[in-house]
Amino acid sequence: MKSCGKRIVLAAAGALLLAGCASTPKTKRVSSGAVTDLTGYWNDTDVDIVCKDLIAKFLESPRVAGFEAKNSRLPVIRVGNFKNASSEPIDTSIVSKRMQVQILNSGKAEFVADSGVSAELRAEAQEQQSWSSEDTAAALAEETGADFLLTGAVKTIIQTADNQQVRAYDVTADATDITTHRIIWSEENNAIKKIVKKAKAKL
Repeated sequence: MKSCGKRIVLAAAGALLLAGCASTPKTKRVSSGAVTDLTGYWNDTDVDIVCKDLIAKFLESPRVAGFEAKNSRLPVIRVGNFKNASSEPIDTSIVSKRMQVQILNSGKAEFVADSGVSAELRAEAQEQQSWSSEDTAAALAEETGADFLLTGAVKTIIQTADNQQVRAYDVTADATDITTHRIIWSEENNAIKKIVKKAKAKL
């Protein structure tokens, strides 16, 4: 009886060991530029495609491209809110940050900090007035004003039939003149469309 009980315990332990091994994830490193579309949802490749297209069009638009010649300086831009109006939990801060990096790297525009960072900087500058030496304290009311505010949104259009789903993404971007509130540029990208086939349930 004891032998039988021992065999049961050993069998149970072996089963648990095998289950643990089977659930261990396998990881494979790939290059940052590799397309990894596992679910059909929005991913890093989509961000790259959309941002490169929209920013290229933004920089080529007449009011932006001609700004330097007209004003003898580069335009200054602030990134505003990019809304997630899709059916997915998309982190749109990645979209706005990628756009900022691409515009800065182009050398055709300059940026000022977004509203959240600006608030922190103002608080720090104000604190320096009391605690920093006069010759090192940041001057107040010396911020560089932005010319344009860049905003946008990500939306999804979904069609489902049987075991297939079509997921299309519509990404919009607008640049608004901060002084006049006129929209000086508006564009959309709808290049991302995916057909996702779901496995049929086995009977």
